Amino acid sequence: MFVQLKKSWLQGTFRFPVIFNPVMSTSASPAAGKVIPGKFPWLFSPAVDLCTFLGSALLALSLLWLGHTQGWLNSETPEWLWVSTILMIDVAHVYATGFRVYFDGTELRRRPWLYALAPILSFLIGAALYSESPTWFWRILAYLAVFHFIRQQYGWVALYRAKAGDRDRLGTWIDSLAIYLATIYPLVYWHSHLPRQFWWFLDDDFVRLPVLAAEVVKPVYWSVMLLYCCRAGDQALRFRRFNPGKDLVVLTTAICWYTGIVLFNSDYAFTVTNVIIHGIPYLVLVYWYQSLKRNSSSSSAHRFQQIGAFLGVVWMMAYIEELLWDTGVWHERPWLFGTFWNLVDWSGFLVPLLAVPQMTHYILDGFIWRRTTDKQLAGMVNSDSE
Repeated sequence: MFVQLKKSWLQGTFRFPVIFNPVMSTSASPAAGKVIPGKFPWLFSPAVDLCTFLGSALLALSLLWLGHTQGWLNSETPEWLWVSTILMIDVAHVYATGFRVYFDGTELRRRPWLYALAPILSFLIGAALYSESPTWFWRILAYLAVFHFIRQQYGWVALYRAKAGDRDRLGTWIDSLAIYLATIYPLVYWHSHLPRQFWWFLDDDFVRLPVLAAEVVKPVYWSVMLLYCCRAGDQALRFRRFNPGKDLVVLTTAICWYTGIVLFNSDYAFTVTNVIIHGIPYLVLVYWYQSLKRNSSSSSAHRFQQIGAFLGVVWMMAYIEELLWDTGVWHERPWLFGTFWNLVDWSGFLVPLLAVPQMTHYILDGFIWRRTTDKQLAGMVNSDSE
C-alpha cells in the first residue's frame, strides 16, 4: 500500500476520498456579505464541525477529569498520554502539511520557490541560532510555536466569519479581540507566574514578566469575553443570526487555555488542553481541503481505508521523527524507541535538522491558508447558499 501511495505522491496524483459531502460543505453559507437570518454557516458539515471543535474540547476536558481522579495532575505525565497526544496528534499534525503541499504536485508547481526555500532556510537559520546559543534557539522556536497556535485559533474564527458572509466591522473587532485574548491572557499569566510545572519545549524557554502584566490584562480579558457573549446573544435574539461554529471555537479556546494554563499548574493539564484542540482540527482541515479539491467520491469502506492511510502515514512520520529525537537527543523513552546513540558531537547539526518539519509547518501555515491567494479555499468558504 505504501509503495503505491509513494508513487502517487511523486506523480502528484494522490486522491483523497470525500469524508464530508462536498455539496453540504460548500453550500451552507450565504453569499459573500449577506448574512441570512436563521442560517448556520458550518465549515465542513454540522456533524463534522461539532465533532471537530466541541468533540476535541470535550475529549480534552474528559482527560483532564480523568487525570484529576487518578492523581496525574501533580505527577509525571503518563507515557500513554504522551504517545496519544504529543506523538499521534501534535507531531503528526505537522506532517499533515505534507499532504497539503509536498504530496500535491499541483500545489508544488504553484509556488515552487516558497516550498523549496522554507525547509532550507529553516535549517540554515536554525543551525546558526543553535550554534550561537541553544537556549535562544529553543526560546525563539517556542515563541514561533506560540504565535502559530494563536493564529490558528484566529484563523478558524476568520473562516467562520467568511462562511457566514459577516463583514460587520464592529463584529470583526469584537471577534478578533475575543479569540486573541482567549489565548494571550493565559500566556501573559504564564509569563507572570514563572516558574510553572510545565513549559512549552524546555524549562526557561519563556521570558519572565512582572505579575502586574497579568493583572492589567485580566479585566480587559473578562470584559471582552462578556462583550462577545452579549453581542452573540443580541445577534441571535434580535436578528436571528447564528454562527455556532465560531462561538464554539471562541468558547472552547477560552475554556481550554484558561483551564490548562491559569486554573491548573500541571504538565498533564497543559498537555491535554493545549494539544488536542489544536492538532485534531488541523488534521480535519487538511483532509477536508484535499477531499474537496480533488472532488473525489468513493464507497464508505474505501473512505475509511483512505482515512487510515492518511493517519497511518502521518503517524509513521511522527514516530520516525520522535525516534530520532529520542535516540539522538533526549534519551527518555527507550521502551518505545530503543537504545540511544551517542550523538552529542552532532547535536549542532541534528537538533536544527529535526526541527525543520516543525519550523516549515509554522512558516507555510502563514501562506497556504490565505483565501486571498488560494482561489480553491476562497471558493469553498465564500460559497453561495442554496
